[in-house]
Amino acid sequence: MAEDANDAAEIKTNQTIYINNLNEKIKIDELKKSLTAVFSQFGKILEVLAFKTLKHHGQAWVVFEDASSATNALRQMQGFPFYDKPMRIQYAKTKSDIIAKADGTFVPREKKKKHEDRGRKKKDQHHGNHASGGMNSIYPAGAPLPYMGAKSVPDAPALPNNILFIQNLPHQTTSMMLQMLFSQLPGFKEVRMVEAKPGIAFVEYENEMHSTVAMQSLQGFKITDDHPMLVTYAKK
Repeated sequence: MAEDANDAAEIKTNQTIYINNLNEKIKIDELKKSLTAVFSQFGKILEVLAFKTLKHHGQAWVVFEDASSATNALRQMQGFPFYDKPMRIQYAKTKSDIIAKADGTFVPREKKKKHEDRGRKKKDQHHGNHASGGMNSIYPAGAPLPYMGAKSVPDAPALPNNILFIQNLPHQTTSMMLQMLFSQLPGFKEVRMVEAKPGIAFVEYENEMHSTVAMQSLQGFKITDDHPMLVTYAKK
């Protein structure tokens, strides 16, 4: 399944991006959640694929709903330091099962293998099979929405400063996931989470200007579909 970087120029634009050079020490579940958190800013994600097998270590596939989202993700995240290693991204060689099923071109694994075996006899070409779509985890990411939870809105908004207070986070959110999100904006310094209070975090920037830009850029960002982030200035 591993993609060949030498063939990158021949691979057509499509909805799926292939990522390698990923940190192999990260657990699969955390890796998939982190990839979702980082890439959902570019558009709706249909599934993220990563596997425990030795052959697929350090690799993942992110399937977007449309090709333009995949293109933007590829261009903007190429070389992004993900768990201390720069990501290498290209379009996937083969169409994801979930996309093939949607457009009516899906061929079950066994039939596809027989068809490809016949094709190899006619043409000496190799077409790597894509992963099964049975491991999909859907995390839609639409346009940022204003958070409407009145209970979480502070009574007296804090004055603008360099530290942001983040609320309404999914309980499975990790500091690394937030760091990868907020570090894409200039002036980022650190993320601080409160273990006793899951769902909230503090993000510090170098100055008030940088924190304001980050707040405006990530206000309402959804790590999962039902958790739009509420970003405000922290009270000092």
